[in-house]
Amino acid sequence: MKERIEKIRHEVEEFTAKSKEHAEEFRLKYLSRKGKISELFDDFKNVSPELKKEVGQLLNKLKVSAQDKLDRFKDSDEVNVGESGADLTVPVPEWKGSRHPLNLVRRQILEIFGRLGFTVEEGPEIEDDWHNFSALNFPEDHPARDMQDTFFIGKEVALRTHTSSVQVRILEKTQPPVRIMMPGRVYRNEAISARAHCFFHQVEGLYVDKNVSFADLKQTLLYFAQEMFGEETKIRLRPSYFPFTEPSAEMDISCTICHGKGCNVCKYSGWVEILGCGMVDPAVLQNCKIDPEVYSGFAFGMGIERITMLKYGVNDLRLFSENDARFLAQFESEM
Repeated sequence: MKERIEKIRHEVEEFTAKSKEHAEEFRLKYLSRKGKISELFDDFKNVSPELKKEVGQLLNKLKVSAQDKLDRFKDSDEVNVGESGADLTVPVPEWKGSRHPLNLVRRQILEIFGRLGFTVEEGPEIEDDWHNFSALNFPEDHPARDMQDTFFIGKEVALRTHTSSVQVRILEKTQPPVRIMMPGRVYRNEAISARAHCFFHQVEGLYVDKNVSFADLKQTLLYFAQEMFGEETKIRLRPSYFPFTEPSAEMDISCTICHGKGCNVCKYSGWVEILGCGMVDPAVLQNCKIDPEVYSGFAFGMGIERITMLKYGVNDLRLFSENDARFLAQFESEM
């Protein structure tokens, strides 16, 4: 009996499997109900009592050894013992998903300003008149209060038209210095086209402290533009008007498509508008119970869609909200 066990042990050690058929052959030959090891266990009853302990140990050791070898065959990259015909031991390919391009750009914008000490604050998308208009110095007859621009829910409640409402909420409960970024979705009652939508995404920034100047605003925005679009990017500030800033400006960057030479994207001017900005109007500070004689500040706001279109060369705003998998799959996730 011991000689038979030793012979089969040697066969098991010498057996090699290069395919699923070989592995199955090994299982049938040694470990199946009619296999050689099972036959040894059937004959174990004929072993003399004085040898049963020794032979039993050898038999158990042989079975464990054979089972271990079969398990190694299953784990081997060269052998497939699955019934489907697919190699279940091959590692699954590492497929990277994709993030929405607006999320990628939003995160990059916040990271850039985060390096300048700006923190992130968010607020409700349904706002009252005070936070969305009145506290921001919008006159009663301002066009933005008209139904053609704003989705009103009630007489004093509307879907917010900008994330500037968040700065009012923060300033009402926080004393300067305040340095925050306010990302979020906003709503305008506009016709949907390749260049406009009834909802879009903004990121606004606010910095209020003692002795904040327009020069601080310009340097901050220059840093952002060069970090986002490249070190060779130039900016220019044009006088403009916003109810909550004075003085106010529109900021353009040198066209990222033609590099300032002129193309249809920049209307052959070499410049593309990306955001509005200005010094916080003293009336806004007073509305938030902050002394404008002591503190000053600047604010700016940009549409994430506009930045994303420039960064990735997208020419239709509607693509961002249509959930077309062919479009979204182009933005491989690395963040």
